[in-house]
Amino acid sequence: MATMSQICPIFTAVFLLALQLCIGNKSCTIWSSSGHMVKRGSSFQVYCTFYCTCKRSMYSDHPPTPQNHEEFNSTTIYFKVLNITENRTYSCQCSCSLSLDSCGMDISTGYPPDRPKDISCIYKVSNDKSGDVFCTWKRGRNTHLKTTSVLCVRSVFGNHTSIDHECPRNGTDLSSVSFPVPRSVQLISVRVKAHNPLGSSVSSTTNYTLSDIAMPPAPVLVHPECSSRECIIRVHQSVKTDHLEIQYKSDGQTWTTFTSPSHSHQGAKAWNISLLEPYTLYNFQARSKLSTGLWSQWSTNISSWTQEEAPAKELDVWYAEPASDSKSLKVYWKEANNSISRGKITRYIVKVYNPNSTLRSESNIKCNATNYTVPFCANCEVAVLSSNSKGLSPPAKITTSYKQAKPPQDLQVTAASDNVTISWRKPEAAPASYVVEWYPEGHKLEELRWVRLSGNDNHTLITGIKQFECYEVAVYVFYDENSVGRTRFTGVTNLESAPAASPLFQEKVEGNAVTVSWTELPRSQRKGCITNYTIYLDSDSRPQMSYNVQASERMYIIEALSPASYSLWMTAWTAKGEGPAGQKVKLYIQQSQLPLLLMCGVISMIVLFFVCLCQNSGVKQRLWVFLQCLILDVVPDPANSKWAKECTQVKVFIHVNKIQVMLQFYGPCLSLEFPLKQGKLNLQVQLSSSSVTKDEEEPILVDVEELPKKNSLTSIPTKVSLQHPSQTSQNPEMDPATHLYPLTTYIKSFSHDSDSSDHTQTSLDTNTTVEYISSHGPGIIAEEDQGEDEEEEEEFPEMLGFLPSHNVFLEPMDFGGKLTLDAVKIDCGDFFQNI
Repeated sequence: MATMSQICPIFTAVFLLALQLCIGNKSCTIWSSSGHMVKRGSSFQVYCTFYCTCKRSMYSDHPPTPQNHEEFNSTTIYFKVLNITENRTYSCQCSCSLSLDSCGMDISTGYPPDRPKDISCIYKVSNDKSGDVFCTWKRGRNTHLKTTSVLCVRSVFGNHTSIDHECPRNGTDLSSVSFPVPRSVQLISVRVKAHNPLGSSVSSTTNYTLSDIAMPPAPVLVHPECSSRECIIRVHQSVKTDHLEIQYKSDGQTWTTFTSPSHSHQGAKAWNISLLEPYTLYNFQARSKLSTGLWSQWSTNISSWTQEEAPAKELDVWYAEPASDSKSLKVYWKEANNSISRGKITRYIVKVYNPNSTLRSESNIKCNATNYTVPFCANCEVAVLSSNSKGLSPPAKITTSYKQAKPPQDLQVTAASDNVTISWRKPEAAPASYVVEWYPEGHKLEELRWVRLSGNDNHTLITGIKQFECYEVAVYVFYDENSVGRTRFTGVTNLESAPAASPLFQEKVEGNAVTVSWTELPRSQRKGCITNYTIYLDSDSRPQMSYNVQASERMYIIEALSPASYSLWMTAWTAKGEGPAGQKVKLYIQQSQLPLLLMCGVISMIVLFFVCLCQNSGVKQRLWVFLQCLILDVVPDPANSKWAKECTQVKVFIHVNKIQVMLQFYGPCLSLEFPLKQGKLNLQVQLSSSSVTKDEEEPILVDVEELPKKNSLTSIPTKVSLQHPSQTSQNPEMDPATHLYPLTTYIKSFSHDSDSSDHTQTSLDTNTTVEYISSHGPGIIAEEDQGEDEEEEEEFPEMLGFLPSHNVFLEPMDFGGKLTLDAVKIDCGDFFQNI
């Protein structure tokens, strides 16, 4: 008893110690009403029982988030969880006992497994004795929990015996399994079991006849041996099969299938694949099948090139139409595809033939070229050939000497985002073919593209059109080898906007005009087809001016600008609007000095002309007299004097060689001296106003003959006295030198021969209105006939001496006496009669 009493306290102490060790230093215990794994979308309660009496609380997740709990009893609290959709963590803690740990638990959520379905099995034959069955199925939705799947198989042999076995598969992502099956098995039955903590499911049973799902292994192909038109394929198979298929294709083509005859195939065997294209890369693959069952997987692809042949067709050749002043022709050709080239092109040959078909030139071009420039030859023919290792292609011929024919009609352009459709109406005459060419505006030689169409086509789709790019398009219709019609148009674009910039320009001021020249906008800034340019000119003194210029122009002259300061700028236009204005440039139009310089030049020419003209002595005297006439408004009229009313008019004609000079006198007498080339002529006339009437007036004719020159340095005077007949008879003793009146002289010259009296003209009658010169003017004017030729001048050299030879502007003229305004009278009206 004493021993038992000693053992009990020890046992109690050990029990309490063990309980403390099991509980640990935790302040509480936590559990869930649905366990630690629950179905997603369910609701449950989480409970906490505390070992302390301090303030108690519940938390969820990490970092801990306080939750609103409820009291279950004095030691337990709980929290209601509603519609849980993900894994959560819950914890409880006692706030007064920091030495004790909080308690917590993890809640995992998920679904029970769905029933497996769509079981599919394939029997992959490895050899003649065995193979592997490979089965797959659909699991259904993801359970979010660890799920175990087991495939249950029953095998039935030919002797009707069967074996059941399971093929387990663990994990959430596994939905397939394979297992070995001997070829003696005829039937199999399979079903799938799925299980996780929330439940389990079983699929329906699926039965298979093994021969129906048998699949042989894929054949193995050996690298083929190819000629230009066929390839020999060797096929290796590890299992005896009854069917074989070989497929082949070139790049970009669909598979073509070759099927072998139905008989047993095993080991290595060669097959001949024909009807191939030369110089083409072909891909080959093969598969096989038993007498029944499934086709094997396709073998690994192998590739091989067929050999080359000489090119079969001519190249597609076109040309850029030369300019009128061009001395060369640019020929283009398209790189032929393999069906035409039939080999690797090693070079191109360009031949030029004369109109008589003789070879003019031949050039070898590198294989990577697509165009070549040849010297232009009218009516010549250009042929382009391609060459590979097996030979040359047929020549592709072009010529520029076509007969102009009717062009295509009713062309229409339909633009899309990345292409343009060109359509036209077919001509009445059946065409042989069409050619449609296009290129970015201004870049024909660099980016020319074309397409050749048959005569039955009436439209084409142009692809590869860049947005915000302007194109030129031309359609050619070929009626035969010599007749071609063409229609060309510009402004083709699929998308455009207003230009992004203004053109760069330069200005040059010349007088009152400005020459503006500019460069074309870069292609990236045009944003479409430029329709026109606008030049703006602004000034403070006048309204803003604008000048529209066609898109093809690169220079414009603004004329007739008034002197001022101007601002000049430019813009470009497309069909969508005007682009931004460029930088404004200041320019100045200054007052032109040209009119003043021109006036000075004209005046100088006139002065020079008169100076040269005045070197003629006759012209000098007439000019001097004419100048005197211009100032008659300040000269008194001598006709109003008493003396003039008493004067008598007498005419005297003097014949000096062939020059007839008429002198008209007023007064009773006259004494004049004329310096001659070989002497001096002294003429005296005695007049009487009382004895001669106007009706009885007769001219006095005097013949004067110059004496021969005795000495070239001495002038011999010649003196002639003239008297009116009536005056002589009445005053025989009068001294000829006595002058009753001052001398009054009127002189007029006639340029005709003196022996022709019928041409003698009366110079002045008494009714003629006369004008007057001042006293310092000339009294005698003699003129040499300007119409006489050089022979007459040489025949009568003495007559030239009758005209004054001194400079009328530099020396005073001597008239043999002093003349006053009352004594001199001259007719200015006939001054220029014989000039």
